[in-house]
Amino acid sequence: MTIIIPDDYHAKEALQQRRIICMPEAIAHKQDIRPLRVGILNIMPEAENYEFNLLFPLGRSILQIEPIWIKLHSHEYLSSDTDHLARNYVLFENAVKNKHLDGLIISGAPVEHLPFEQVKYWEELLKIMDFARKNIASTLGICWGGLALAKYLGIPKFDYEEKLFGIFETTNICKSHKITGEMDDIYWCPNSRHAGILDEELENAQKSGIINLLAHSKEAGYVIFESSDERFLMHLGHFEYDADRLAMEYKRDIEKGRGNVKMPKNVDLDAPVNRWRAQNLEFFTQWIRYIYEKTPF
Repeated sequence: MTIIIPDDYHAKEALQQRRIICMPEAIAHKQDIRPLRVGILNIMPEAENYEFNLLFPLGRSILQIEPIWIKLHSHEYLSSDTDHLARNYVLFENAVKNKHLDGLIISGAPVEHLPFEQVKYWEELLKIMDFARKNIASTLGICWGGLALAKYLGIPKFDYEEKLFGIFETTNICKSHKITGEMDDIYWCPNSRHAGILDEELENAQKSGIINLLAHSKEAGYVIFESSDERFLMHLGHFEYDADRLAMEYKRDIEKGRGNVKMPKNVDLDAPVNRWRAQNLEFFTQWIRYIYEKTPF
């Protein structure tokens, strides 16, 4: 349960309070263990505040994980701490210049209402996804990151009239799958997005041999699926969210006058409860294990 971070990392104490061993790079390199290098393309608003959400489940692995925070040339990061980005983030070409990335995560981004071609960094992201499919064992796309991977595979998104917002019961479809197979038969999963993919589109893509469907919700549609070559794993929900994240997003949207957003379903705004933590940890643990099994040492 070790995550390799700088000794002065801003969320170090918070991680340690959650029983994550935090190890400086200098000490990690003295051990006779090669950590898994996981690239994290973080394009969430206030990027530095989102990092903990991924470091916590990654840090629960029994393997050493070295997160490589990645930034884009073509993204402005207006809401993020520029000094933090300068100290801790690298461009993708530098992340893979001298060392192999064992896995890659593409985070969500508040651009799901836009056509992909209108997203400023879409062309840059296409090149990254192309490299990843050929050279990285597994790329995990979360929320809009998952929609982006689906678009790369030729599967279009569609915009909702009303934001899909809340915690929804989700059914585990494939009980023998290497990553999702041992998750509960039915579990809760947070969703927060303005776009998705029609069930019919995904079912046709599975029939055509493009993807494998892994999880479905009556309210949220197909939430987890993968490319048939198992290189891309798409999760349109947010297992990584803390209990109070949806309540925070609702209050933020109301303050900003976003009138098309209703209260998140199955969420107590005053006393939110996490009903997906075990699934979050299982999902990321098995994803890391899958990468480890696919990685030549």
